[in-house]
Amino acid sequence: MTPEQFRRLAVSSAGAEEHEHHPDFRIGGKIFATMGHPDETRAMLKLTPEQQAEFIHDHPNVFSPSAGKWGEKGCTSVALRKATKAIVQPALEAARQNAMWAALAGDKRAKPASKAATAKPAGKKTAGSKSARKVAK
Repeated sequence: MTPEQFRRLAVSSAGAEEHEHHPDFRIGGKIFATMGHPDETRAMLKLTPEQQAEFIHDHPNVFSPSAGKWGEKGCTSVALRKATKAIVQPALEAARQNAMWAALAGDKRAKPASKAATAKPAGKKTAGSKSARKVAK
């Protein structure tokens, strides 16, 4: 599979939009796939860890966990040169559905419209801040 074939497959998904960032592919503002990371021969799908394990088990030459915490959370690298439409399409659809459900549920991991909209008042400590954790200990 070429990068262009992957791109065409991703944008043909119901409701999918292509953004020029990586490029990435979104539904409801949620990314479900990207291309070109870490290089042009790879793509990434946002799967659940369980879905990731299944696709890696079935096609270990095509799918692998992305590096670091992203991979632990289900982000899955796709070796495009070894991939075929028949192998990638079910994984791409699973990633699209994950993003669709996250968008419908109002997933809190969504990026805010602007930093100003979510800025914390100066000097205020939140439960998650480092200094608040020190006080709690």
